Amino acid sequence: MRHQWLAQGVTSLHSPFVFRFYQEVIRGPRPYYAFGRLEKLRRDCLQNPKVLSVLDFGARAYPQTSQQYPRKVAQIARHSLSSSAQAELLFRLVNYFQPQVILETGTSLGISTLYMALARLQSQIYTLEGCPETARQAQLHFEAFAARNIHLAVGPLQESLPRILQKIEKLDMVFLDAHHRYEPTCAYFEACLVRAHPQTFFVLDDIYWSAEMASAWQWIKAHPRVSLTLDLFDCGLVFLHEDREKSHFTLRF
Repeated sequence: MRHQWLAQGVTSLHSPFVFRFYQEVIRGPRPYYAFGRLEKLRRDCLQNPKVLSVLDFGARAYPQTSQQYPRKVAQIARHSLSSSAQAELLFRLVNYFQPQVILETGTSLGISTLYMALARLQSQIYTLEGCPETARQAQLHFEAFAARNIHLAVGPLQESLPRILQKIEKLDMVFLDAHHRYEPTCAYFEACLVRAHPQTFFVLDDIYWSAEMASAWQWIKAHPRVSLTLDLFDCGLVFLHEDREKSHFTLRF
């Protein structure tokens, strides 16, 4: 309720960049060619009874040893996938900014990954997943869509992220969607900043998922390299523009 009370609409935006971005990307009204196929994949996942042996490297496990348990693909889809609205926002972000190198933490079943990959086939997407069986299921989805611009790394994120960052010269877009806790979220943000440049932007999922995530969001907003943040409640967008005065917007989404 507090977010809705604070949230601004397009008529109250005085920043030309944010005004244009809000109209063309956040509230982008038109569907794109890929949305139908990708939402069919989501529906298929929600009905898939296949059982995976899942390694939990999420908020409860970090940094302790992971836990393993059986879980249906349908259950994973129901509890782990980004919403259709947020996945479509990821597509529009890639389509609008045309990032060359994208990093995603937390592949899950790969639907968000595919939304980003299909928005710009020339982009190179590095996506990190802790659970081997979940990663194999995501890889099947990537192959079904012939998404050859996706590079999937498997293993604990605190091990795979430094390894991938060593291979990358720069990052244009980062989607942080793993370990929904204060310490790892801030640590992964700092690690990615090493490969960031003034036009790099970040998407943080579930910024109000817990008190720790809300604290991490406030810490990132105050970071000296951050100049602009857009709070959409379900997720947050972070920009590093060096020539802009620091500002924060809470927007309806």
